[in-house]
Amino acid sequence: MSLHIEGPPFEQPADFEFAPEYLDRAKYHIAKYPAGRQASAVLPLLDLAQRQSGGWVPRAAMDRVAQMLDMPPIRVYEVATFYTMFNLRPVGKYLLQACTTTPCWLRGSDAVVAACRDKLGIDIGQSTEDGLFTLVEVECLGACVNAPILQVNDDFYEDLDGASTEQLIASLKAGTVPPKGSVVGRVGSAPQQGKTTLIEPVDVELVAGRGPKPEAGEKNNAG
Repeated sequence: MSLHIEGPPFEQPADFEFAPEYLDRAKYHIAKYPAGRQASAVLPLLDLAQRQSGGWVPRAAMDRVAQMLDMPPIRVYEVATFYTMFNLRPVGKYLLQACTTTPCWLRGSDAVVAACRDKLGIDIGQSTEDGLFTLVEVECLGACVNAPILQVNDDFYEDLDGASTEQLIASLKAGTVPPKGSVVGRVGSAPQQGKTTLIEPVDVELVAGRGPKPEAGEKNNAG
């Protein structure tokens, strides 16, 4: 089911055509599938339509996708209304997607959501009046080891807390997009406290069974 986003009434455009750069990419995706199977490209085409439209998918865009893929429009509507990645109404320039599933919640996602509410003056499912931000709640984003996570448009900001979330929002308000990834400098998904295993050099020859055998009564570290 699509995300519930509140807002004032808005106007649906009367028609939609892919801009040349998006049309080329749409044709590239369609060409991946054999004749009669073009409907398999519906997800990437809807994504392209959403990007061209500024973060949402107008009904006219769905109709154009249906025409290009030789699908009944209702089939495209079904896809667009099922996946939460598609927005059926305009959203802010920065779509803040706060994960509140168990791992993120255990690591402090409540503080992340509270910081968004306090700094932006909006609640879940709402947009700021200036059109810069929309705040939504999402299910697991698949980066649990670096929880809590806030996805901003396509990018993950990880290891957040209330203060770092406020700093992130302040930067975005100022027009500066901070580097994506861990805000605490974590490398990939490495432990924050450093290595806890394999901290000593390993005798490769001994582990492989090619080193000298231990004397009687001597402990075999390879075992």
